[in-house]
Order: sequence, then C-alpha cells, then structure tokens
Amino acid sequence: MQQTDDMEGSMESPNLEFEYGDTDGFTAELSELYSYTEEPEFSLNRDYFEEDFKNHVKGRRWMELSLEEQRAYVMRLLDALEVTDRDKRLKVARAILYLAQGVFDECDTETDVLYWSRHNVFLLYDMGIFTALLELLSMEIDNNQACSTAVRKPAISLADSTELRVLLSIMYLMVETIRVEMEGDGPERKAARQAFKTELGSPLYNGEPFALLLFTMVTKFCSMNAPHFPMKKVLLLLWKTILFTLGGFEELQEMKVRMREQLKLPPLPEDSIKVVRNMRAASPPASAMELIEQQQQQKRGRRSRRSAFVDSLEGDSPYAKKQPLVKQDSLDTYNERDPFKNDDARDEEDDPEDVDSGIEGEVDPLDRDVIIQPPPPPPPLRPPTERVSFPKGLPWAPKVREKDIEHFLETSRNKFIGFTLGSDIDTLVGLPRPIHESVKTLKQHKYVSIAEVQIKREEELQQCPMTLGEEEVEETPAEILYLGMLPSLSQYVIALLKLLLAAAPTSKAKTDSINILADVLPEEMPITVLQSMKLGIDVNRHKEIIVKAISALLLLLLKHFKLNHIYQFEYVAQHLVFANCIPLILKFFNQNIMSYISAKNSICALDFPHCVVHEMPELTAESLEAGDSNQFCWRNLFSCINLLRILNKITKWKHSRTMMLVVFKSAPILKRALKVKQAMMQLYVLKLLKIQTKYLGRQWRKSNMKTMSAIYQKVRHRLNDDWAYGNDIDARPWDFQAEECALRESIEKFNTRRYDKSQNSEFTPVDNCLQSVLGQRVDLPEDFHYSYEMWLEREVFSQPIQWEGLLQAQ
Repeated sequence: MQQTDDMEGSMESPNLEFEYGDTDGFTAELSELYSYTEEPEFSLNRDYFEEDFKNHVKGRRWMELSLEEQRAYVMRLLDALEVTDRDKRLKVARAILYLAQGVFDECDTETDVLYWSRHNVFLLYDMGIFTALLELLSMEIDNNQACSTAVRKPAISLADSTELRVLLSIMYLMVETIRVEMEGDGPERKAARQAFKTELGSPLYNGEPFALLLFTMVTKFCSMNAPHFPMKKVLLLLWKTILFTLGGFEELQEMKVRMREQLKLPPLPEDSIKVVRNMRAASPPASAMELIEQQQQQKRGRRSRRSAFVDSLEGDSPYAKKQPLVKQDSLDTYNERDPFKNDDARDEEDDPEDVDSGIEGEVDPLDRDVIIQPPPPPPPLRPPTERVSFPKGLPWAPKVREKDIEHFLETSRNKFIGFTLGSDIDTLVGLPRPIHESVKTLKQHKYVSIAEVQIKREEELQQCPMTLGEEEVEETPAEILYLGMLPSLSQYVIALLKLLLAAAPTSKAKTDSINILADVLPEEMPITVLQSMKLGIDVNRHKEIIVKAISALLLLLLKHFKLNHIYQFEYVAQHLVFANCIPLILKFFNQNIMSYISAKNSICALDFPHCVVHEMPELTAESLEAGDSNQFCWRNLFSCINLLRILNKITKWKHSRTMMLVVFKSAPILKRALKVKQAMMQLYVLKLLKIQTKYLGRQWRKSNMKTMSAIYQKVRHRLNDDWAYGNDIDARPWDFQAEECALRESIEKFNTRRYDKSQNSEFTPVDNCLQSVLGQRVDLPEDFHYSYEMWLEREVFSQPIQWEGLLQAQ
C-alpha cells in the first residue's frame, strides 16, 4: 500500500510556470541554432577572423576601432566574398560569422557578447552583407555537383554542409537580432528594422519573397535531391523570417482589431491573449494506479453499503432511522466514478489549492442529493486571501453565429406556426413570448466574424463580376507570400509534414524515411560512452527544435492567411488534412506526454553564448544524465500547444474533420494530455474534446463528468450548441468527400478569380475600330525583318482564300 501511495504521489504533476509567446528568450533562441557537434567551429571562426584582422589592422582589437574603421574593414570582407576560390570564400564567411557572433574572444561576459553581436549585426546589414550572402546561398542551392555527391554518399555528416551552415547561421543571426526590439534602440536601428522587414517580405529576390527560397530548399531536401541541406537551420530561418515579416500573435490581434474597424464590425468581446494568460491550470486526470485503487474502493464500498442496507432492515444499524432507502439506479449513479477524479483524501490535504482549481473545484452534479452522507470533517482553516485571486464567472463571453439564430427560428416556426421564413431573423409574429426573449438574448451575443464577411463578399464577386468590377487587393506581406506559395503550396505542406513525422519522438526509424540528422552527426562517430551520451542528447535536442520550428511556422501561416482571406486559410488547411496532418498530430500526442515535456535534452555548459565565454567544465555521464534544473522544457511545451492549436484550426466548424477525430479515437489520447498542468495547453485539449463529446456517447459523458465540467468552465460557450447532451446529432451520413469537395470548389473559384488573370480575358472589352486595331504597335522578333517576305509567301500568298465562305460566315 505504501508503494502505491508513492507511485500516486509521483504521478501528481506540478503547476508549470510557463508563459506562451512568439518565441523563447533571445539567448535560448540563439543557442538552439547550433548543435553541440558544431562547438569546435566557434574557435575556427575566431581563428580565421583574427588571422585576417591582424594582417590588415595590426596591434589593435575590434572593439578599439572607430565606427568608420569597422565599416571599412567590413567593406573589405564584402569584396573578399566575391572571390572565385571556394576555400577563401568560406574563410571570409567564417570571419563574418565571428563578427555576427559578437567577437566573443574579446568579451568577458555573456552580456558583452550579446551587445557586440547586436552592434555588429546592424553594421553588417547597413553594409549590404545580407544581399551578398543571399547570392552565395542561391549558388550553393544550385550547386548540382554538391547535390549529386551527397546523394551518392552512404552516410552524410556535418562536413557535407559546411558552406550552407555558415551562410544560414549568419543570416539567422541577422534576422533574429534585428527582429527583436530592445529598449536602447535608437531611431537609426528602428528605421533599419523596418527597412529589413519590408525587404524580406517584398518580392525583391528573383521576383519572390526570401521565404520562398527557403521553402524551395525544404522541398528539394524532402525530394531526396539535396540530402546534405542543414534542415534545422533552414527551418529556424524560415520560421523567424515569416514571424518577422508577417508579425507575431500580438501583432495579429492588433491587425484583427483594425480589420474589424475597417469592416464596421463590433469590437472583439475580449482580448483572447490576456484571457488565456490569466487562466489557471486544472488538476490532471488520475493515473492507471489510481483508477485500479478506485475500483477496489468502489467494490469495498458496495459491500459495506449492502451490509448497511441489510442492517437497516434488521434495525441494527445506528443510521436505520435516520437514513432513507435509496433506489438501486441512484446507487449505480453514485458508484459511477470518474477517472478524472482523485479520491485519495491524502492528496487533497497535501495540495489544498486543488479545491480551487478548474476540474477538481467543480461539484459533480451526479453526486448531489443522491445519498445522505454523514457530515464531512470541517476543512482546515486557511486564510481567506487564497480565494481572492480565483476568477469569478466564466472567462469568455458567449458567442452566437447568425446561422445559429436562423436555425433556432426555423425550428421554432416549424413547431408553433408550421412554416418558415428562410433567413429572416427579425419577424417574430406568431411565436410565444419566451421565444422572443430567447431571440433577444441570442442577438445580444451575436458575433459576426471577418471570415463570414469575406465569404459573403466572395459570393457577390462570383455572381456579379461585371457589375462589381475587379477587386482591389491590398499588397500585404501575407498576400505576397500566398501569391508566391500558390503554385507549389501542396509540395510545401507535404514537405513540412514529412519533416515533422521524421522528427516526432513516436516515429520509428525506417530505411525509406528522410534523414534529418545530416547537420548534427559528426564525421567520426563516438567511441566512448560519454561521447555517445552527448550525441544522443544532441540528436534528441535537434529533433525537438525541428518540431518547434515547424509547429510554430504552420500555426503562423494558418493564422495570417485566415486573417488575410478565409479561403487562403482553407486552402492551406485542406492540404494539411489531405496530407494526413490530423492522424500525424494525434500520433505525436500518443506518447508519455509528461516525459516529453519534462525532457532534459540540453547541456547548459555547451549552449551559446555560455560555451564561448566560460571555461568548459569536465562533462561526466552523471552530469549529462542529470540535465538542467528546469521544471519543464520550454520548446517541447511550446510545440505541444502549437500542434493542438493547429488541430483546432483545421477541425473547427468542419463536421467531417470532427468525425475524423472520433474515428481515430482521439479522446483517450487527448485526455492523457490533460495531465500537463498548464492552462493554455489544457484549454486547447478541452476545445478538441468539446467538439466531439456529442459523438462519444452517453456512457463516455457520464463517466467523464469532471472533464465535462472543465469544458463548461474553461471553453467559450455557443448559446444553442448542444455539445453536452448530443440531442441534436446530425442525422445526415458522414460524407467526408462531399464536404471537402464543396469546400475545394469554393477555394478553386476564389483562386481562379483572384489570381488566374488569363481566365478573365473573356471579360476584357473588345476594340472593334479598324483604324485603332491596325494602328496598334506589335513587337516583332528581330529576325522577322529579314524573313518577312518568306513568311508572306508561305502564310498569305500560297494559302487559298475561300471568299464565298467568308461572306457566308458574315
């Protein structure tokens, strides 16, 4: 029994002090760029820089130069980047990378490294280094010799991607450093940030945004044509580029508020970011051990109640006169224990805050007034201030869609009048007074989304193309990116999901799967236990960072495209669904999620910039096993929340996709994810459970009352959504193909109307004036002037003309 108690105690997860944001801390984001295998290259960068620097600036350090002298030296490096010798070019690139890393050999603290890194990055951008690097990157991508060599090699290592890694590292440091705003930034740096942001988001690089070049690298890697590409660095740079050019979650919220004002829609009822941040985590579900213990307690409880019942009949029980008889079905209801609930009184005494927190704080409605129990012992005294911070009421304002009001009135009119009035939501003649009150309440909480306005506008443009004329499309960064991605969007989505599958911890190693470890495996494999442990940690960390980058990237794309135009979002979402994104995310969560979130795949002593400032301590197997002292791994929790948000985005209001969640048996997988005591993650898990509860059956709802209570308490209410009882389950069959085809048709009409200009040629006016038509200047090829006589002879004079036929056709 003592062993069971210990196991139960160990399964109780603590509250996680996690703050969700666009990214982790600046230092953490920089350190994740480098794998631990690359650590020897820091000194290599320094050596190449110092070798060149001492030849040109003798007896002085970089920090001692004036700004003009620094600019002159960077200009000399820029000229040296254009040499034809590949090795010399690489040495110069390493020297530039050392500058971007903050000339760490001249610094004493990590703060100094970050200061000089920032100073140098703005200097490098000002001198035009980024454009030069971009040309070199394009050359490396098109280097067919390197690609064919890598394809033939049986094992690819760090050495195969040296040039690409150096270039991508400099570009990442520039994008990330300029993207992050600091308090001490002057007007010059703010102007540089805005200019760089505009430059990255505009089609300045070969007529397309910079992100498109990186997407091309991803697809080329996944098609096995360039297995040496360092995918982690490419994905990190792609994510940060899109985050910088399109904006993060807070900027998205501001853009949404502005767009609602432009469309003359009511303001948002609340700031969703603030609401989620103020939420408190709920107690996790019970473990398997606790469930077994509960079942044993239930059996003992049934036996004791049966004996008490017999005693009461015989008059021997002290409660024979006080306790009334209880019906058998009530006893069964009382005995139906919820696996989410922890019956162990010891845990409640040890953790008094659980009484206040989400799931455990709710009183089970099935337990009320069923059996009169002896009064419980008085709770221990606690100061009244503990309850003050607990929010009263529901966190979200309820919402109602216009089609929900229409459906409610249609049902009411059929019931009381016998006919309907279509989409009329104002005429209430013949309906009883309570229906009037209901409609008034529904209209008070009516919410019109930007997406509904966009869909309505699109229908009007499709119906009246001549009357409404051509739509004026604002050239936003999201619009430019979508236009560039459109021809190959399905390839980009499939490639990202392939990488996500390869990096997922639940994936099995297959011979035909893509190798994502090309930029982490050393040339010589480890020979000692310590080296093997270090490489194992590095590989796991590498995979975690890839999952983090892809999940954040997909979520950003979905959110920005949804705001820009709903059909752009639907196009990306549908490609995700067709590429099996839903089962892939569920497969990701079908693991011990607590172990994944608390994983310690980091070696703090090897993280940049710590490793370049401090002396390297002696690493031992014990110190590697112990890991860091953090309660959880930020990037893994961030990835989990992002994947849940993506799943919510692609299944919301889609009946067929919700049924996919049911068919793939997602409920038990999602319930296990509730073990993580973090409010935001629990919210998105509960949202996914809410949309499918009506399809899970009465028995599931009955035995998961605490989960139902948590959904009620934490998830937004739709006033006439019968999610908790399942009385209005659609009688129509689950026709996945029909729903997706109808949506696909709407998307294709939108893409054709807005982006396929050749299709709209039939609407262009025709010039019927003979003089203006003959007077138009036609650009002819140069060689035509020399051979036009032959052309006339072949095409005109030698061709018989049927004049009678032409006259009859007229």
